[in-house]
Amino acid sequence: MSKPLGYYTAYTPGDNSLLETVQEEYGSTFEKMSKREKLVILTVLASHIGCQLDGDVRGEIFAIAKDMRDKLSLSDQAGVMEAIVSQVRWGQNAEPVHHS
Repeated sequence: MSKPLGYYTAYTPGDNSLLETVQEEYGSTFEKMSKREKLVILTVLASHIGCQLDGDVRGEIFAIAKDMRDKLSLSDQAGVMEAIVSQVRWGQNAEPVHHS
């Protein structure tokens, strides 16, 4: 069972924030969204956060992502996503790769 939005964010009930609006419209655990809709939000936010970071992405990362897409089950793909989200938020990150 997933935890409510406020567990993961700075949302406080009654704060009249965007997060409050989202929770009222789609539920505290996004239960009123389809899996596809949740993945769209994840894609948009991940892309936005990634664009804020310095450094380049190694070509091999695109290759391994393609292999994961093509060779892993949907369940394992979701598991990789969950692991990466946790690492992005709480884990130690490698230094950015700078190419000359």
